[in-house]
Amino acid sequence: MIPLAEPSLGGNEARYLRECVDTGFVSSAGPFVGRFEREFAAAVGSPNAVACASGTAALHVALRIAGAGPGAMVAVSDFTFIASANAAHYTGADLLLVDSEPQTWNMDTELLHDEVLRRARLGRPIPDVVEVVHVLGHPARMEPLFDLRDRFWIDIVEDAAESLGASWTAGQLAGHQVGTAGDLGCFSFNGNKIITAGGGGMIVTADGDRAAAAAHLTTQAKVDGEHYRHDDVGYNYRLTNIAAAVATAQLEQLPAKVAAKRAVAARYRDALRSAPVAAPPAASWADSTFWLYSVLLDDPGLDPEKIVAVLAADGVQARRLWPPLHDQRPYRAADRIGGEVADDLYRRGLSLPSSAHLSERDQDTVVAALISALSAN
Repeated sequence: MIPLAEPSLGGNEARYLRECVDTGFVSSAGPFVGRFEREFAAAVGSPNAVACASGTAALHVALRIAGAGPGAMVAVSDFTFIASANAAHYTGADLLLVDSEPQTWNMDTELLHDEVLRRARLGRPIPDVVEVVHVLGHPARMEPLFDLRDRFWIDIVEDAAESLGASWTAGQLAGHQVGTAGDLGCFSFNGNKIITAGGGGMIVTADGDRAAAAAHLTTQAKVDGEHYRHDDVGYNYRLTNIAAAVATAQLEQLPAKVAAKRAVAARYRDALRSAPVAAPPAASWADSTFWLYSVLLDDPGLDPEKIVAVLAADGVQARRLWPPLHDQRPYRAADRIGGEVADDLYRRGLSLPSSAHLSERDQDTVVAALISALSAN
């Protein structure tokens, strides 16, 4: 089976792990945690980074720091993995699901902008926080959110779990990497991400006080200098030294991994030009990492579930795109804006094998299998 996405472990991972074992630093106390935070902050261009046990933990803490909680409202992308919504729900906040825009599949920030202005004119509640997801490796359009922040003091939390290494190439954010445009940015190092620690996450922010608050909350809100004294409800969300060691070795390979992902995407784009599928987003003002190369079926009569099954029979692991959050049982009653684009993405979309080390031979196999499956169905 050619897997959808598997980690590439080809650097200093084993050496750094051996160092953890030899020194006995295997839990959250250890030098690799701080080293990973410093090197990650430098890699993405942020003054501060706080390592967490998972990407979801990073989102939970970032949203809480941004003001999410009981009585607050968080606007979140409707088309995203459910962890984005779960993290907001953990805080006790109400959710406002926002549809995607067709160009990038990300949150339609213009749609949200206009809806917030409309609600403000009518005296209706507006979001306290916007959680914008950079979906599948492509940066979202942020400028409308900056206007909302300036007008209404709405905080922006970026869910960059899938998009490490992606950046904006034009406009107000030209040269900035995802995660550094909002008030707080969050990343994931799950096993299928561009770099992995087996798990793990990161919060980045330009605000030193917020970074300190994140570090405090992720370590059970312990009071410095006092044993077993805690001044808030904190969490056991600290990354372990072992995980940080793997992540540090992975981070050293980030530029090569991002380049490899983009090369895989370019080969798919060329090989599938005449196939009845639409290529994934690639806006002129952004540089995507194409975390998972995902296509939309041109023929509305084709069932992506059947295509995935046919590919599996041919030894190719593909996967459908996510159902929108408004179609997930926990969030069917949530307030939402639109949803038609998210529905269409789910009806037509599937992701192809996208490991950074995917060989050209295996990629040719994937392409041939996909074209055969499309013609047979």
